[in-house]
Amino acid sequence: LQESMHAYAANVYTSVVEELMKGKQRKFIAVEQEFFRLWWDGVATDRHKQQVHQLLQEGRLEFVIGGQVMHDEAVTLIDDQILQLTEGHGFLYETFGIRPQFSWHVDPFGASATTPTLFALAGFNAHLISRIDYDLKADMQKTKKLQFVWQGSPSLSERQEIFTHVMDQYSYCTPSQIPFSNRSGFYWNGIAAFPDPPKDGVYPNMSLPVTDTNIHLYAQTMVANIKERAAWFRTSDVLWPWGCDKQFFNASVQYSNMDLLLGYINKHSDEFGVTVQYATVGDYFQAVYRRNLTWEIRDSQDFLPYSTEPFQAWTGFYTSRSTLKGIARRASSLLHAGESFFTQYVRKHPESSICKCGALRQLQRLRWAVSEVQHHDGITGTESPKVKDMYMNNLMDGMFNVKKLMASIILDMNNVKKRGEVYSSIYDSGVPGTCVDHYVVVYNPLAWNITTFVTVSVSHLEMSVLDELGRSVPAQVQSSAESHSTYDLYILVEISGLSYRKYNVKPLNDKQSAFIGKSVKYKRKDITHADQQGRQLLPVVNSCYQVLFDQSTNLMHSITERETNQTVWLTQEFLEYHVNGDVMKGPISDNYLFAPNASAVPVSKAVGLEVVSGKLVTEIRQYFYSNITSQDYIYAVYTRMYTVPEGYDGKLLCHRIEQEYSVGPLELNREAVLRTSTSLNTGQLLYTDSNGYQIQKRPFKAYKNNTVARNYYPMVQTAYIEDDTTRLMLFAERAHGISSQGNGQVEVMLHRRLWNNLQWDLNYNLTLNDSSVVRPVIWLIFGTKAVTNILYRTSGLALEHRPVVLFGTLSGDKPKLPGQLQQNSVHSSPVTVPPNLHLQTLSIPGWRYSSNHAEQVRSIHMGKQKEGDADFSRVLLRIRHLYEVGEDPVLSQPVIVNLKSLLKGLGSVMAVEERSLTGTWDVNTLKRWKWKTAQYPSKGFSNSTKTSKNFTVTVHPKEIRTFFVYFQGQ
Repeated sequence: LQESMHAYAANVYTSVVEELMKGKQRKFIAVEQEFFRLWWDGVATDRHKQQVHQLLQEGRLEFVIGGQVMHDEAVTLIDDQILQLTEGHGFLYETFGIRPQFSWHVDPFGASATTPTLFALAGFNAHLISRIDYDLKADMQKTKKLQFVWQGSPSLSERQEIFTHVMDQYSYCTPSQIPFSNRSGFYWNGIAAFPDPPKDGVYPNMSLPVTDTNIHLYAQTMVANIKERAAWFRTSDVLWPWGCDKQFFNASVQYSNMDLLLGYINKHSDEFGVTVQYATVGDYFQAVYRRNLTWEIRDSQDFLPYSTEPFQAWTGFYTSRSTLKGIARRASSLLHAGESFFTQYVRKHPESSICKCGALRQLQRLRWAVSEVQHHDGITGTESPKVKDMYMNNLMDGMFNVKKLMASIILDMNNVKKRGEVYSSIYDSGVPGTCVDHYVVVYNPLAWNITTFVTVSVSHLEMSVLDELGRSVPAQVQSSAESHSTYDLYILVEISGLSYRKYNVKPLNDKQSAFIGKSVKYKRKDITHADQQGRQLLPVVNSCYQVLFDQSTNLMHSITERETNQTVWLTQEFLEYHVNGDVMKGPISDNYLFAPNASAVPVSKAVGLEVVSGKLVTEIRQYFYSNITSQDYIYAVYTRMYTVPEGYDGKLLCHRIEQEYSVGPLELNREAVLRTSTSLNTGQLLYTDSNGYQIQKRPFKAYKNNTVARNYYPMVQTAYIEDDTTRLMLFAERAHGISSQGNGQVEVMLHRRLWNNLQWDLNYNLTLNDSSVVRPVIWLIFGTKAVTNILYRTSGLALEHRPVVLFGTLSGDKPKLPGQLQQNSVHSSPVTVPPNLHLQTLSIPGWRYSSNHAEQVRSIHMGKQKEGDADFSRVLLRIRHLYEVGEDPVLSQPVIVNLKSLLKGLGSVMAVEERSLTGTWDVNTLKRWKWKTAQYPSKGFSNSTKTSKNFTVTVHPKEIRTFFVYFQGQ
């Protein structure tokens, strides 16, 4: 980041602002806030800042999108897209009183149907994309269908539709070929030089300057391109993007040549038949809107996957750098937990001993880290190792500090002598092997009651676990699959919404001890010569499923759902796609692309099996060896099934089959998949989620070339296959590529290790020589459509937002009587929503802006923006309805929520303001442009939503509702 700032990014803003001041006709659009904020806070002079304010007021500098980054659309979670957008919008509104109203999503690799809904909810008037399938774009160009009104959400349909513009084949970069010279044209500032800008201002590849002798030829070239593009659109307005990646770092040479050229064309406009002007994206959309045409409607179908030519399917990045994808999601989940934990603490402990400003800074650091990694060259895994390390370090630092913050909040809330207990420390890893009493503190970040297992690493086999009142808690200890020196302790926890509980873990005492899991190892089996005749089946059973393993192969054989007695034959194997790395020999796979040579090849000829069974948990460990005598394995699956004792609500826990995989290190140019083959008659139809928000139907499509790769889709959180009656669902805690390459099959790409000699990849160190071992987790749910419909939304979120576990030791006096240990304060006032709603955000953003727009603009105008401390009185609340219209007879109903009673545990609600998605608009004043469609011929402004009377709101299917909440005494 700092290197990019030094080499070019800081110079972009400095030189553009200076150049815009020199000519009233000049304009510029700025997109990603991360670079702009670094410039604003660390480089810009007071004069620059005053000029930026002036240019924004004049509409000559325009912020588009306005998020921290231009986020990827395929592998990001909707929560994180909203976070990064909110992060940028909060800064822009607080600093300038402006709210972006147009998108510029020119670079993400494919376009998701969640994005148009997101941008509509944020108050945008139009959306712009570019990277869609090359063949589809060619068709849309021919038929003038690159512009349409997109109804990205089936349930929200026309209420959150948005006008969408797809860029033509030239995309967002100016074409640089000029027929009258072998030098490039239009890029007069050349290309950015790393690590230092050249002292003499002469950059590589500076284009041929405009002179009296070539200006007519330059103008002819530009006009010819404009006219070619005009033929692809319905109006006579042509958007001609000037620039590309890393441009305008030397804006004076750029603008001076542009001025000459535009002036010349306009002077001879009769001859050329066009006039040209500097414009922002807003100017362009305003011109198209004024034409008052009637537009076609596009439904919720997305533009994924994305191919640039027959053998270039951009489906590899769905899996690239799996470890980064996993850490990014863990960080997002921890941030979600930390925000609600801190909000409750501030509300309930106004006189706390923790510095609130310092605490908020730790949360802001993690917000920034989670926001920046959503970049389309971040979580995608399409960056160089050096940049990947920057993302990782920022995420790990942020997580460490938020865990520390949560620990210190627990210490502060429990450090009360009258309870007779003092925490001496709280830390973030397993229970060490001493005889002290240890506490495990478990926080449930979901606004539902949960019953689940948390796993703790311990050094003894004989342990007991007690709750706050000294009662025995169901637990199981067993040998660890990963380490010979430690044991895994599974603790069954039952926790209300947004609450925490403490469990005392101690070496064996006279109270009932934890169950011990017993291990049985089976002989390694050669699966190529399996004995089909004398097949023996090994059953593993809990109250929801019977899973059978075939003892002649040690592979899974079938699953039976016990309530309906439905059985599906099901087997799993690891395969590898072998890919080419030599551009001379054909298409290559790289960080972005997946280009398999042929069908996937099975990796193992022998499978080892170990079953560890106990009263609560059964773990089936399968080790996949390349042959019967191999010493080491590259692949393993740990499958866990849970049995819940009487008296606990075990529905979700019992219904999930949890699998953890260990994959790697791979050989070079291998792409590893787990293929699950079933007897379901699916017709190769796959369903995958779109950013954890909605489901997309993915029928298998045959292509002339590259059919395997072009049938890969991103699974961000959920995917499933089904037949007429039965469904097999998968839930993921990080993004993966997923495909159905055969009837009844689903395969998940888990890992990639690649090297290629494409010059571009080598220049940017993009060869993905990733020798790591990855350990992703996937939960499986199997059953009727009716049952899986009820379970799947809550299950996906339960995996996403697993409890946060912290550890502590106690010192000081032990409590005399268990009765003295009151349930702690967080525990006693849970926040709970019904199972079809999700409390998506509960946080203290800290923004100092006024929620009255006129007042905010006035205070900025007068130069009176509040400096100083963050505002702790405003709480940001988001509630999301999880179901589509008509998806379930009960769960698809609208839900009435009384916000006052929902939040009564945090204090007495005084006022609620309903806001746009990122908080910057009062929904009552938000009027978006209404584009004419055949369905809705009248054109005007569309008002988004009915807001609450007396703290009561009705949340309809798929709505995401955003509120500012103020409490009494603040």
